Amino acid sequence: MKPLDPTAKVDFSKFGVRFQENLAKLITLDRVFADQIGEVLDASFFEVKYLQVFTKMIYDYKEKYKVHPSLTTLATLVRSMEGENEVIEKQVRDFLVRIHSTRVVDGKDFIKDTSLDFCRKQKLKEAIIKSVDLLNRSSFDEISTIINKALLMGQSNDFGYDYIKDFEKRFEIKVRDQVATNWKEFDDIMSGGLGKGELGVIISPTGTGKSHVLVHLGAQAIKAGKTVVHYTFELGDSIIANRYDSCITGTPLSDLYVFKEQILEEVQKLKGRLIVKEYPTKSASTVALRSHLEKMKSRDIDVGCIIVDYADLIKPKRFSSEKRHDLESIYEDLRAIAQEFKCPVWTASQTNRSGYNAEIVTMESISEAFNKCFVADFIFTLSRTLEDKSANSGRFFVAKNRFGPDGLVYPIFMDTSKVKIRIKQNTSGSLGSSPAKTQEQILKEKYKELMGKNKNVNKS
Repeated sequence: MKPLDPTAKVDFSKFGVRFQENLAKLITLDRVFADQIGEVLDASFFEVKYLQVFTKMIYDYKEKYKVHPSLTTLATLVRSMEGENEVIEKQVRDFLVRIHSTRVVDGKDFIKDTSLDFCRKQKLKEAIIKSVDLLNRSSFDEISTIINKALLMGQSNDFGYDYIKDFEKRFEIKVRDQVATNWKEFDDIMSGGLGKGELGVIISPTGTGKSHVLVHLGAQAIKAGKTVVHYTFELGDSIIANRYDSCITGTPLSDLYVFKEQILEEVQKLKGRLIVKEYPTKSASTVALRSHLEKMKSRDIDVGCIIVDYADLIKPKRFSSEKRHDLESIYEDLRAIAQEFKCPVWTASQTNRSGYNAEIVTMESISEAFNKCFVADFIFTLSRTLEDKSANSGRFFVAKNRFGPDGLVYPIFMDTSKVKIRIKQNTSGSLGSSPAKTQEQILKEKYKELMGKNKNVNKS
């Protein structure tokens, strides 16, 4: 079969081969759409063999490796095709070349809007063909069943959350298996810390101590008996390990070699474990991280916390025309890794120029892609002016908190020479100065206040 002329006028009046080619293209280039339509799509729905083979290749890879294949990966898979005739192999190869050369899907919005209709049509056609044989056997009930299933394709049996019937569901205790930060104020407003499947992000300008904060968070997880995997894309693995030495033992970085024996004795008492994996900047994607974690899992290593230092330095799985899209996909992948491996993931993000020397860094100062923070569960910023650095001080600002209140400012003590970070006790009465209340405490107080107002209204 000759490839369709790319200059020919696109006709979407029927779900013909041209529509199906563009559907396969969209599945290749848009992983979100691929996940959505993959719930109902079967490779057999395509009416030409090479599209069946190509689409099945994508979904087989996704099922096996839990990640959408890149164009580079698909090229490798195509080169290693076995079991197909030479004509089909050439058609698949030519199709991938066309995708790689244009990366444009004709009628993308139309395809998204009608892809479910296409799947229903193909499923119905399949059901009708099966019904011919059943008709000869007078199996009318079976015919009715398969036809109805085809007609109902894509329609969920779940009508939604029943407010009264599902009353108990919203009061069920959900086990998050939190890993504490050892900052009481943070742990209170996070209901115990960052839990499994959750993504935490620290935002700050360069040179303020993001890596030190991430080491602190990893060290607390180790002390809690967790296996911590620390991915570093900027600093060497030995530098990171030394910072853990300092954070855990309280030994200044400059004195580590002097107290080498004492440090070894102390770290050997730890309940948890630390694995530091170094990658050069922009040399590894989230696919490499997932592969590394899978290898550890296969060796029965139970990862309890993941530190990524830091996400902005990860190589995108595929480069788009806009950097912000690349960054957004990285953060989405990190959240997916947290959920897949059932542990918290902490990472960091760089601010833009507006964040430098700011008294309080807010999310408006986040570099490149603001949308990348939509997937995060907890976001806090670190602000340190030149004066702050000389005084070993700074400020945390809770920018986003799915578990409780946000918008809180906490003055901190930060000594980078010892990787020592703590939230200061402040009695000035300013924002964030008093111990933060938990979400439960805040809700109880609001409830009491509301009940008091209702009583007064009833009395009057």
